[in-house]
Amino acid sequence: MHGGSRRTFLAGSAALGAGVFMPAIAKAQATVIRWGEMLPQSHPQVQMIDRIAAEVKEKSGGRIDIQSFPNGQLGSGKDMMDAVVSGALAFTTDGAAALGALLPQLSVIEAPYLWRDAAHMTKAGSSPIFAKMNEELVSRRGLRMLAITYYGKRHLTTGNKEVRSAAEMAGFKLRVPPVDTFRAMAEAWGARATPINFNELYLALSQGAVDGQENPLPTIHSAKLAEVQKYLVLTGHIITPRLVIANEAALKGLSAEDRAILDAAIANGAQWQDAELSRQEGALIGTLKTAGMTIIEPDVESFRKPVLEQLPPKFEEKWGKGTWDTLAAL
Repeated sequence: MHGGSRRTFLAGSAALGAGVFMPAIAKAQATVIRWGEMLPQSHPQVQMIDRIAAEVKEKSGGRIDIQSFPNGQLGSGKDMMDAVVSGALAFTTDGAAALGALLPQLSVIEAPYLWRDAAHMTKAGSSPIFAKMNEELVSRRGLRMLAITYYGKRHLTTGNKEVRSAAEMAGFKLRVPPVDTFRAMAEAWGARATPINFNELYLALSQGAVDGQENPLPTIHSAKLAEVQKYLVLTGHIITPRLVIANEAALKGLSAEDRAILDAAIANGAQWQDAELSRQEGALIGTLKTAGMTIIEPDVESFRKPVLEQLPPKFEEKWGKGTWDTLAAL
């Protein structure tokens, strides 16, 4: 971020900090909650925020006014996370990797082949082990996770190799994000993990610097990867979470009644978002096929087995003893 825009953001943050719970002018009793988001207005996650806002406003009789700021208006994901930590912003939504930077064991919720489906992942949100992580996040950073939402199922794409089992991944140059669990997953398949920043991925694929990549369908579609990848291999290896994150002090500023209204609205909004994202994902397979991709339904067990044999013991120290097994068994 350049100096000028950063100063503007920081000044805006300071104003937000002063105004997170200042009474709104129009309604003397209204509590204003600002919610920052990286995604565009068209994404189900942002539409979820607006649904939550409408329900909260109605149920509270206008006492709570949630305002969404989509599309990175308040800065980068890190800017917004820092703002929620400092109390300059009340809410944001972000991924497990971002939160894992603040509390390493949280990276387990984005582990490959941990969740059976989106509902299993959502169930983890009300588990004792998640509650324990949450309390640690509160005590260390002043943040609380209010919901786990579904952000998509990650699949493999390849440029010119028809991959039907993990055995065919030997020596395959697989682009992965610069995250330790993703690298370990690629290596468990026998692939050569190649970390590349997302903004350089299209070019790397088009030039053959890597043989393939993995991402959720909405990402594959929006980044136009069908132009440089022939095969879509439905490995479904990671069910990706996104988390609703709040400033704990801001939450404590709410009455018990208003907090209950907020929690119920978030639960309803998240349920809608998860269903809507799944619906869109289902349609995208057909869209990508029309765009020229060949769809492969691989031997998923051949991908799952080596990952489950290698990753839980490898990351046990980071995730906490027994954490994987407890979450898997929910």
